[in-house]
Amino acid sequence: MSFHLRRQEVLDGEQLSAMLEESPTRAAQAILLAAGEGEVEAHALLGQILLDGRGIAQDQPLALRWFGIAAGQGHLMARNMLGRCHEHGWGCAADASVAAQHYRIAAQAGLDWAMYNLANLLATGRGVAEDHVQALALYQRAADLGHAKSMNLLGRYLEEGQVCPPDTLAAREWYRRSAEGGDFRGQFSYAAVLSSEDNVDEALVWLEKALTAGNLNFLRVASAALASASDPRIEALATEYARRCAELQRVSDQKPSP
Repeated sequence: MSFHLRRQEVLDGEQLSAMLEESPTRAAQAILLAAGEGEVEAHALLGQILLDGRGIAQDQPLALRWFGIAAGQGHLMARNMLGRCHEHGWGCAADASVAAQHYRIAAQAGLDWAMYNLANLLATGRGVAEDHVQALALYQRAADLGHAKSMNLLGRYLEEGQVCPPDTLAAREWYRRSAEGGDFRGQFSYAAVLSSEDNVDEALVWLEKALTAGNLNFLRVASAALASASDPRIEALATEYARRCAELQRVSDQKPSP
């Protein structure tokens, strides 16, 4: 693939994704060019690659600055990323209450990711008063917009009957949709439902998918859960989950500190 650093390439999501995969440095150059021309989308993308250190030296404080510039121009995902930075202390002191303010602005403007992130704070009482009713409402809104991670958590509320009537059939459907939408936690939740229905063969398919996509924290918890499974085929997967945990831990240990 050849690269031409034209503005339209930065604004083409598929082209940009391909550029980032094949040549992160050239993709970063394209983003920098468009950012210099005042493109709001490029301002947000510049914040993201600076945060990730992809194709450009990692610089979290500068990423925060560019997210702020894009958010000030109405870019909702940049506003959401400002919240992420403040929640996790990326380029600034961690402050969940400030994160909640940014999430709320983007959520009220209709961004599903911001609804999900704000709901997470409300569900855990971080930076805001704990409020499961509001959290559930936000997960529902985001799920209705197609947000796979929110679908899984909506399913959990419905399964457990927390601040809503229990509805296992509706929970199953949201878990299925979350799994099919690519959320590894949703895949694990749906697998658990299938296993309880004695549909172990299909459960194993979703557990394999969750194993491939899951992050380190998820795999640690999932590995322990699988180790106590009653079906030996599911129990055997605990070893694979533990092996994947070890691989991800080694990669994490090798990463330089930001």
